[in-house]
Amino acid sequence: MKTKRQIIKIDEAKCYGCGNCVNGCHEGALQIIDGKARLISDLLCDGLGACMGECPQGAIKIEEREAVPYEEVKVMEDMKKEEQHGAHEPCGCPGGRTMDFREPCGGEEDADTAGASHLRQWPVQLHLVSPMAPYFQKADVVVAADCTAYAYGNFHKDFIKGKAIVIACPKLDDGQEIYAEKIQALIEDAKVNTLTVVTMDVPCCSGLLSMVKQAAAASSRKMPVKHVLISIQGGIKSEAWA
Repeated sequence: MKTKRQIIKIDEAKCYGCGNCVNGCHEGALQIIDGKARLISDLLCDGLGACMGECPQGAIKIEEREAVPYEEVKVMEDMKKEEQHGAHEPCGCPGGRTMDFREPCGGEEDADTAGASHLRQWPVQLHLVSPMAPYFQKADVVVAADCTAYAYGNFHKDFIKGKAIVIACPKLDDGQEIYAEKIQALIEDAKVNTLTVVTMDVPCCSGLLSMVKQAAAASSRKMPVKHVLISIQGGIKSEAWA
């Protein structure tokens, strides 16, 4: 069923087939066909326009029209197939491209310089991550509400150091079903060691913990889930195994 939504439109008169937009499309919705960039499937286009910034001709714009809904499950399946066959990641916007910052010998574990980043990966937003990314495999993973890193001053050192991370907002983000499926895939396919859920002490954040617990309960592989609650003043209010 089609619905009215934002989706990209390519001006073929301006496009000369450089292929930059193809590399910038994390979802694989674009291909060069007959010397022009083409949207091969509406359901692969999220309508966010990451490809627009890659086009030197300004041939891509966002329009609102009738289209089939964006199908993130299909995108995930295609990404999983590409990774299993050793396909290269596109080299476009880092917001959606899998990037592994871990050092081979774990040197980042010793970097405790004031203000040092302990981020080991990109992307971090739950909509954008692939559960099959290498930094998730048998890792300790933090599932954090968006606001927690702003509230808790030592978030990098106390929560991200040595771990992979995903962030989400249970109140503002769409696609909770997709979120639950990705968490379950982290447990079953990536075989993560632990999940630590970090939320704020506000009512809307409880949805994130519930989603993770439900995904863990539905998984065939059982594993521990820890919950850390951050107060609105930025301190740790409680932490316990859920």
